[in-house]
Amino acid sequence: MKSIADQLPPEIASQIHPDRRRNEAAYWAVRDQLLEQYRGQWIGFADERVIASGSSPVTVFHAAEASGRHPFFICVGREEEPCRIRRVTSQYDTSYPGEALPWISVEFRQARSAPGVVLDRVIPHTGADASVLPWADCQLLQLAPSSGVQGLISGVAGGSAATLAFQIWTWLDGQEYPCRLQADFAGSERILGRDVLNRLEILFRGPAGEVVVNP
Repeated sequence: MKSIADQLPPEIASQIHPDRRRNEAAYWAVRDQLLEQYRGQWIGFADERVIASGSSPVTVFHAAEASGRHPFFICVGREEEPCRIRRVTSQYDTSYPGEALPWISVEFRQARSAPGVVLDRVIPHTGADASVLPWADCQLLQLAPSSGVQGLISGVAGGSAATLAFQIWTWLDGQEYPCRLQADFAGSERILGRDVLNRLEILFRGPAGEVVVNP
């Protein structure tokens, strides 16, 4: 399989940490041997072995990144399936003010327990496997390509595009949550996906035009 890193914009691909590329190549060298034990599981692969595994992508991602080994992150046996980000496009309907797209403000943190950047107009979207920010927002968070993990994302129309995933945290309603952030090099939407939403209770009060976190 062609290296995912090489599918990124050239100026971004050139900044990928060399250990990411090495671990990606090493994974493919032993991938068939991993199928029996790890098929369908998410893993972090570094130094020619599995260093984290499980069914929750965000949990495995954070565990693998905590090693500091610049691991390759993938779902074994489903390597070509992108992280699906179902795009939302909506406009206010002036004839009925309840038909609006819900937005919330979220603080995204590069480091745990450290102040981050508060972004508004973030779409809480249960159709998205993971959270997404445009690359410009990632730069505001000072996320360097060399710390990202190469991967794929896809929209509802199909197809896929290369992305970088970052281990960050979100702060909502006085609590901090792990986040598996995908960088979007083409789009402009801010999306809070199930990597974070599945750890919250969210109440959508459409007629009132409110989104309530942890009601």
